[in-house]
Amino acid sequence: MASFLDSVQTAAQLVTSFDPTLWSIVGRSLSVSATACVIGCAIGLAAGAWLGVARFSGRQAVMAMLGTLLALPSVVVGLVVYLLLSRSGPLGFLGWLFSFKAMVLAQVILVVPVVTALTRQVIEDAERGHGEQLRSMGAGPWLRCLLLAWDERYALFTVMVAAFGRAISEVGAVMIVGGNIDGFTRVMTTAIALETSKGDLPLALGLGLVLMAVVLVLNAAMTALRHWRERRDGAVSDVTRGLVA
Repeated sequence: MASFLDSVQTAAQLVTSFDPTLWSIVGRSLSVSATACVIGCAIGLAAGAWLGVARFSGRQAVMAMLGTLLALPSVVVGLVVYLLLSRSGPLGFLGWLFSFKAMVLAQVILVVPVVTALTRQVIEDAERGHGEQLRSMGAGPWLRCLLLAWDERYALFTVMVAAFGRAISEVGAVMIVGGNIDGFTRVMTTAIALETSKGDLPLALGLGLVLMAVVLVLNAAMTALRHWRERRDGAVSDVTRGLVA
């Protein structure tokens, strides 16, 4: 017990004293995940919004494939990206293996199905409520996508926050394609796994504390946004009832 408490105390000191090794790993992790989230959300939001309003032959097959990708293990994604970027792979000429770009690519592949699936559900629900009215006004599929996405922007922001949480907590894929190279491709999750295996528990615990804090902030942001939206919608409903009365 004493050893555990000593490790926790040392970990807290590393965090509060802004240990350069710890915070460089944190900064790199945030940078990789933020970049992947921006790219993944740009692709996933567009694809999900289109799937939410479009009706075409083979849509159910696309939905089934999307559901499969949601359950795809991260290590499988890492393996596929590794094979693609390896020297003998089709994208080997890029020279991205064991680099920042390779980790971003792996996380984008993991993020896109999540964002696409959640966005599709949000837009499809909105389409059921307002799609007929928009179609009667002559709005085509892409215009309906834009209008419904703007109307559901707060829900879609929650989707983006969830996507960032998915990216920053991932370990398998980035370890395979990044190589966990100290000072270059080592991020929080891979560093925690490595330092734990080496027995450097204070650094692993310190990184774990920061990672938990990041996840906590993300959850708090989603909760606050949901509560704010509920209060806003309630206030609008009260005003509408007052005008009708």
